[in-house]
Amino acid sequence: MAKVTVSKVNKIYDNSFHAVINTSFVAEDKEFVILVGPSGCGKTTMLRMIAGLEEITSGKIYIGDKLVNNIPPKDRNIAMVFQNYALYPHMTVYQNMAFALKLRKTPKAEIDKKVKNAADLLGIGDLLQRKPKQLSGGQRQRVALGRAIVRQPKVFLFDEPLSNLDAKLRVQMRTEIIKLHKKLATTMIYVTHDQVEAMTMGDKIVVMKDGIIHQIDSPLNIYNSPINLFVAGFIGSPSINLIEGFIKNNDDLMFTSENFSLKLLPEHMEEVSAFKDKPVILGIRPEDIYDAQYDSNAQAPVQIDAVCEVVEPMGNEFIVFLSAGNTKLTARFDPKRYPEIDAKQTISLDMRKVLFFDPQTEKRLI
Repeated sequence: MAKVTVSKVNKIYDNSFHAVINTSFVAEDKEFVILVGPSGCGKTTMLRMIAGLEEITSGKIYIGDKLVNNIPPKDRNIAMVFQNYALYPHMTVYQNMAFALKLRKTPKAEIDKKVKNAADLLGIGDLLQRKPKQLSGGQRQRVALGRAIVRQPKVFLFDEPLSNLDAKLRVQMRTEIIKLHKKLATTMIYVTHDQVEAMTMGDKIVVMKDGIIHQIDSPLNIYNSPINLFVAGFIGSPSINLIEGFIKNNDDLMFTSENFSLKLLPEHMEEVSAFKDKPVILGIRPEDIYDAQYDSNAQAPVQIDAVCEVVEPMGNEFIVFLSAGNTKLTARFDPKRYPEIDAKQTISLDMRKVLFFDPQTEKRLI
């Protein structure tokens, strides 16, 4: 197996569009790395450059210790799994999985062993004589995975492989790919726009926007310590609440917005001391806002009054959309009481969990 090193890589197309800008990251040996970001952020272009399907404008890409900039895709010892499966419709599952090995003139007995081992690993051993049109979406995706596995590559590359599946099947296949990574102990780089996939699957997340990497870290570190407003807003569902206001430090340290004031904790002083009477943006996750009457989980709580506008019952929780004057807030409530629509709702905010951002630079205050 091998690590993948991307060093100061740029991709500029003929129309001068700069798709990937001075990008550097490392996928360590046996690591599962997720490239995540909105559509058009450059993540698929980056993956295709690693695969050799796109030329690099500048920079270097190493697989192991080998510089692969000018090495054709077939000689990079990688396997790519696509969003649309890319199966040959006239071939059986067995033939699809064996095709790359046949091109390499691998002995027939070895092909048979590798295909059947991969099929058993993926639970598709009884589908080997079917053709793709006879398979469900999840089964086709397993065949595409099996075709990659039999090649025993140094690196697996995944280009949004679950996008065409329904919600339940996506969850199931996420689990299958995680288990597959543990069994194969292979370096995997996975592209997705779905931040839930990124949070649940990766050892390390690379967050991209407009061709630029904004943050590289573990899923929990990115969630709890986003480096800027974009990362804070993109990672997390429902999205983080962002409230514009000012820092006041008279008798108490306060965050004051257009519609309410929040008393801050002494430990916030270091973060916000330079922003007295200056605008800041306060961020708080929906799970850190509680129903003040029925839930006492909030630590260091500050209470404000709001109005409940919409409730989305999820079974295990309620997603509640609130308004406090002109400020819109989203909260996750325990399903102890169904909030009354258009009724006054007192909420508690866990002030230990708030984040602060500079509205000028959009960077988090640390």
